Amino acid sequence: MTIPVLDAHENLYRIRFLKVPLRCFLLLSMHCRTAVSLPGDGLEKIRSFPLGNKLSDVDIECNSDSIEVKISTSGEEFNGMVYPKGLSENSSCLAEYEHAGSKIIYRLPLRSCNTMSHDVSEGVEYFNTVVIQPHSKLVTSLGRGFHVRCRYQTKNKTLHSDTESNSIGTTAAKEMAPLPNCAMHIYMGQPSEHHIAEHAKIGDYLTLMIRLDEQDTYGLKVTNCIVKDGLGWSEQPLINNDGCPIDPDVMGPFEYSKNLTLAQVTYPAHKFPFTASVYYKCNVKLCLKRAGACDDVPPICDPEGHNVRRRRRKRQSGELQDRGSLEKLRLQDEDLRDRSVEVHSGLYVNEVDEEEDNENPSSLPAKSEDEFCVSTRKFAIGIAIAGVLLMLAVILLVACIVHRRRRRKGTSTTGSSIYSGPYSNHAYSRD
Repeated sequence: MTIPVLDAHENLYRIRFLKVPLRCFLLLSMHCRTAVSLPGDGLEKIRSFPLGNKLSDVDIECNSDSIEVKISTSGEEFNGMVYPKGLSENSSCLAEYEHAGSKIIYRLPLRSCNTMSHDVSEGVEYFNTVVIQPHSKLVTSLGRGFHVRCRYQTKNKTLHSDTESNSIGTTAAKEMAPLPNCAMHIYMGQPSEHHIAEHAKIGDYLTLMIRLDEQDTYGLKVTNCIVKDGLGWSEQPLINNDGCPIDPDVMGPFEYSKNLTLAQVTYPAHKFPFTASVYYKCNVKLCLKRAGACDDVPPICDPEGHNVRRRRRKRQSGELQDRGSLEKLRLQDEDLRDRSVEVHSGLYVNEVDEEEDNENPSSLPAKSEDEFCVSTRKFAIGIAIAGVLLMLAVILLVACIVHRRRRRKGTSTTGSSIYSGPYSNHAYSRD
């Protein structure tokens, strides 16, 4: 039996977690009441959804790393399963409950278990479909699917960086610099097409783009990229700590813009054999352009996967250490850690069917100069036109033959004729 995904009515509540405004949506096609404000916790929740004989209320909470689904039953112990849609078999995301009481809590990670995200005007929105099945082994009509969404409002952060003053007798001063937003997006084909990749097939070309807000202070360097299955079973490193590719056949080096606020790489889509969800995570190090901290970007990678420019910077750091500038090195290391952020994105990648693969133009042999291709529609139209012309030609030929025969017959019946026969003159005949 197919579990319905319910998404008719939309209700909203807000919470504040670690000073980050969050918004959560629970979309249902059931009878739902308006949000009820609970005094004392600063939180508005969606409550009291009539869901059948066993499920009564469902609440959701948006946390910094998960969506918390709180399920209440109608005074009975809950014996059943809760899982994201599509992950009901052999999944670490499936939670089984036995004699769990009338209230259970299911935590849905933001960056795994088929939870995906996309940009909205206020920041980023994470979404997934959660299935609540009140039976430990069977899919019944009492099960329900809920499409849950959490919106996170992103804000600029500020960074304290040390700058030295040239004035005599002054100490190092603190400079407030806004930290630009950093985001990862995956596009189908080239980013110029503006087609965000949500579903792809193995071998489709994708472009992974990491972008900073446009400004003149910071550049970026992409390091330590990995791809995960979202189930906690397997992951594969793609880019090392120097920003160099580990396996160029899977993902090549990033290309950087001139102002070092954008890095992108185009690669063929891949997946793990046991799931269609693919999650990418990269570490982005922000560097101060004017301080020369971006001199090792973009990286120049040797055959061993090391950044040649980074080695050059290490030699310069060694010279500073020889001169006794240990405090400056310590401040640089702290500043580097403060400006390291993680970016995430994900999509679904499906395998290519054999029939679709045969129809794929990329799998066909190359055309020769003497060949040309015609679409099926144009070929059918051409055949129809040729048939009509052939029919007209046959009709015209028959008309010409009939007209010619009629002309011959008319000439033989209406024209004059001279009879020639044996001539006899009886005057000169003898008896």
